[in-house]
Amino acid sequence: MPRPREFDEESVLNTARDQFWTTGFAGTSMDAIAAATGLGKGSLYGAFGGKRQLFHRVFDDHCNAAISSANRRLGGDDEQAFERLTAYFLDHATACAEPGHRGCLLAKGTAELAEHDEVVAARSLKTFESIHQAITADLEACRRNGDLDPAADPRQLAGLLLAVHRGIEALGKAGTDEDTLRGIAETALAHLPRPPRQRPPRQRPRR
Repeated sequence: MPRPREFDEESVLNTARDQFWTTGFAGTSMDAIAAATGLGKGSLYGAFGGKRQLFHRVFDDHCNAAISSANRRLGGDDEQAFERLTAYFLDHATACAEPGHRGCLLAKGTAELAEHDEVVAARSLKTFESIHQAITADLEACRRNGDLDPAADPRQLAGLLLAVHRGIEALGKAGTDEDTLRGIAETALAHLPRPPRQRPPRQRPRR
């Protein structure tokens, strides 16, 4: 019988994730992960495979968390849909401006590895598609509630907002201040097509 593992797998994965997050895939060695986790390299290889397999594992976990967060933050009743969308983008802008913000592991892993790692490329695309779907569903709720023009295309607008969301991430990583990032989010939301104003009925002139 195989011996039971004598370590907390979730804790090891979280530590490995933080190491990759801080130094990137290329800048992280198994020696560094072993030192950070307190495990020998033999235990790491035996439990998770090589460095690339370990990265795939933590990257997949991170992507799942990002999708779950988007679904949780954007899902709900129609009446609060626009408020949820606003909070989702403004909170993201604030987080991206925090001192020492490391950027998103999804963005960092995609930029570094997607070009030559099919697993990372496919997982990144699936994650962005899932977040896009969550934004689309929220915009559909906005439209049903009368907060979006009935003629608007929620899916196309969600693609635009996803691009803004990822752009805020990149600008924050470069050091853009919070007011600017929140201003970008507010401008994007303010330019969503709102329902046309209903004109008051014309009064017939008195005879």
